[in-house]
Amino acid sequence: MNAPVIPRAAASLIVLRDSPRGPEVLMLRRAEKPGDQNSGATVFPGGLLDATDADTYPLCDGLDDAAASARLGLPANGLNYWVAAVRECFEEAGLLFATDASGQTIDLDTLDGERIVGMRHALHANQIGMHEVCEQLGVRLDVGALAYHAHWMTPKGMPKVFDTRFFITRAPARQTARHDAKETVELLWLTPAEALDKARALKLMNVTEVTLKGLAGFADVQAALDASRAQTEVPLNRPRLAQGPRGRVILNRGDWAYAEAGRLDPEGQGQVSTELAPGVPVWLSPRVLRVTAPNGSIMTGPGTNAYFIGTPGGDDWTLLDPGPDDTAHVQALLAAAPGRITRILVTHTHKDHSPAAAAIKAATGAPTYGRVAAHMEWQDKGFAPDHVLTHGERLVLGEGVTLRVLHTPGHASNHLCYLLEEEKLLFTGDHIMQGSTVVINPPDGDMGTYLASLRLLLEEDIEWLAPGHGFLIDAPHAAVHKLIAHRLGREAKVLAAVRAQGPAAEEALVPTVYADTPRHLHAVALRSLRAHLLKLRDDGVAVVDAAGRWSVA
Repeated sequence: MNAPVIPRAAASLIVLRDSPRGPEVLMLRRAEKPGDQNSGATVFPGGLLDATDADTYPLCDGLDDAAASARLGLPANGLNYWVAAVRECFEEAGLLFATDASGQTIDLDTLDGERIVGMRHALHANQIGMHEVCEQLGVRLDVGALAYHAHWMTPKGMPKVFDTRFFITRAPARQTARHDAKETVELLWLTPAEALDKARALKLMNVTEVTLKGLAGFADVQAALDASRAQTEVPLNRPRLAQGPRGRVILNRGDWAYAEAGRLDPEGQGQVSTELAPGVPVWLSPRVLRVTAPNGSIMTGPGTNAYFIGTPGGDDWTLLDPGPDDTAHVQALLAAAPGRITRILVTHTHKDHSPAAAAIKAATGAPTYGRVAAHMEWQDKGFAPDHVLTHGERLVLGEGVTLRVLHTPGHASNHLCYLLEEEKLLFTGDHIMQGSTVVINPPDGDMGTYLASLRLLLEEDIEWLAPGHGFLIDAPHAAVHKLIAHRLGREAKVLAAVRAQGPAAEEALVPTVYADTPRHLHAVALRSLRAHLLKLRDDGVAVVDAAGRWSVA
């Protein structure tokens, strides 16, 4: 029972055709079958590779094994996937991507229908291989008509694991798709939107649903084919199992808990929660315990994270960002502490991060560490650190537990990040939060300084981010680059709006610059807009007159 599940190599073919409603995709509804984890699902044609697929190499046009293997990143036998995709589509849907002796796409509709059905059934029964179909029909496979689209693997923890390469192509002319009435019981041509429509109640696998959502963005078949062929790299997509509010769910890359599930549950048992439940302790490593405050909102996401950091099995623990001064939260922190709380650190003094420090200090006597903001608007004015931290300072919290202080102003003038050197884990406070960008609110917030502080992180050897709001984040440098690009993109919108509307007041610019933001958030967006304008002024690009109206310098 504990033997590892060996992934099964498979191929799937996404067949598209143009229609007045937009591109349609060929879908097959699988037969109900006991023990089949995809029983009854509506899928694209596809199946496992076969040992005889390599026998078809001499009968393939448009691609050889060397080029196919290089495209898939394999040392050899990559062409098997193209052959399998064509074979499965012929077997399950009756479409054959092949050319006759004159090089023309084969016209299956003019051939003996019973003979074709017999070949399909013989393929299904493994009585013949694809090379024998080609020889009997006198055709060659047009594997060059298939574009490599995606690479997916079944999540760890599933009883069967498939390592599947997905291809995409245009439906061949003069051929009518027909389901095989064995593995499949219905054939459908649907637009992606129709297939995804909940009212249709199709049972869709996760990979099928994600693929359909991606296809929905293309205006025609050629655009979809061009996009697939333009990919220089096709990454592996491997979802992860997790525990949702109503049972086990599948997480895809980009879902908030995806990276954390991979770190905390490497074997795919599906035990990691998809929610940050207030007051529930979560061990992120033997050195780090997280407890989330019950202050979720538009501004704080799922709530503010507090972190206990210490030596595994030790009795001295540091509390980072105790959070809001909420009695229930303070009690939850005191109850969750793995040992004595001997230090209290804060990233900054906004009211959702530091106010509980006073109550924790009163209960434990632990000294506080941090900095005081230059401007007190929106700040916890009662916070006065016992120890003022400086950039580069190292705090030894115990054996094998070292925090290095990084001064990262921008969101707040006193903002600090803390790098747990032994794990290359950076506690980011609000410098980086999951799911959204942070508000930069002048005068304490400064956009130019914030961007400089983000670039500072690119010089650090870090592998994980532990944000003040959200789950653990992997690929930290990629996340930082994305944030910088977003901020510079927003800055370009601000400058374009000033050029088009100026002289203009800040309030007049918000609807244009933040057209992608709900109107009820425009008052908050105005703060970051002001920060962008002040940066443009400092850069010598924009000017403001005595009436507060902005123009291009």
